[in-house]
Amino acid sequence: MAQSVGIKDVARVAGVSVGTVSNVINRPDTVATETRARVLSAIDRLGYVRSESARQLRAGRSRIMGLLVLDMGNPFFVDVARGAERAARQAGLGVMVCNSAESAGEEAEYLSLFAEQRVRGVLLTPADATGRNIAAFRRHGIPFVLVDRVSEGTTECSVSVDDVAGGALAVRHLLDAGHRSVAYVSGPPGLTQIRDRRTGALNALAEAGLGPDRLRELPTERLDVAAGRDAGARLLGLADRPTAVFCANDLLALGVLQAMYAAGVTVPDDLAIVGYDDIEFAAAAAVPLTSVRQPAVTMGALAADMLLEETEEGPGGATRAHEHRRVVLQPELVVRRSSLSSR
Repeated sequence: MAQSVGIKDVARVAGVSVGTVSNVINRPDTVATETRARVLSAIDRLGYVRSESARQLRAGRSRIMGLLVLDMGNPFFVDVARGAERAARQAGLGVMVCNSAESAGEEAEYLSLFAEQRVRGVLLTPADATGRNIAAFRRHGIPFVLVDRVSEGTTECSVSVDDVAGGALAVRHLLDAGHRSVAYVSGPPGLTQIRDRRTGALNALAEAGLGPDRLRELPTERLDVAAGRDAGARLLGLADRPTAVFCANDLLALGVLQAMYAAGVTVPDDLAIVGYDDIEFAAAAAVPLTSVRQPAVTMGALAADMLLEETEEGPGGATRAHEHRRVVLQPELVVRRSSLSSR
């Protein structure tokens, strides 16, 4: 295995002190032109790359922001990462993106990794409903911002969407189209977003004078297309099948759509479908999918900006005063053909 080249190797080849090499790297204007050229030549010949992690440990400041999401297979979180990366890059920072896969155990491992790496701060969509992982991470003193989650029970910043309003938008739209029995294909019940969207759906039913029994919940263990196909198969097996379905995200909705297509059930005439997130694939589906749009890129950018604001240094390296904020964005219903049946 090849050994890494260190600053001492550069100094030896260039015939200068380690301090001179350091000055060439960090303060080149302080080094004579001939000496600087000799050091740069040695750096080029040896292929030396300075250790950014070592520099950060010495300075006590990292140029890396951590981002831990529930599922990088979900385009919604890809868009969140795009927004965060864009804001971080403008500030001269990079983003370390990690995927908890909706696992509290994996979340804990990645939070420990962030602490070991002494990242500048973390953008986090929690997988652990108990809050224990957040409580353990808080002891490290590393700032974090919750993304796609309201900061109830915490003092940290958060950026989220009003999922109660989003669930109400989806089901109100179906009720306006004449549907009176709606299935809710949800996900892991421990996720706050899932519960809030269900609450919104029930609120819309109540507004229409309908009881909670008109919402048939079909829970899933995951929030992916395969889970949606499984839920679609269960939906097909119901004796009194609802005429419409609201899915907790677009991946579930696409899976339900696939199950209906395979069974010869026509969407939207036999079954209307509404998803959530409005990912890029929603509009490109075989039957373009009605969906509740979340401004994912904006969420990622806002969260990164809030974290940058919290970690910004004032004169003399002192931490600037920061007031934690809770930002709640509003969702938007995007109507497409999957819900436009004539009843």
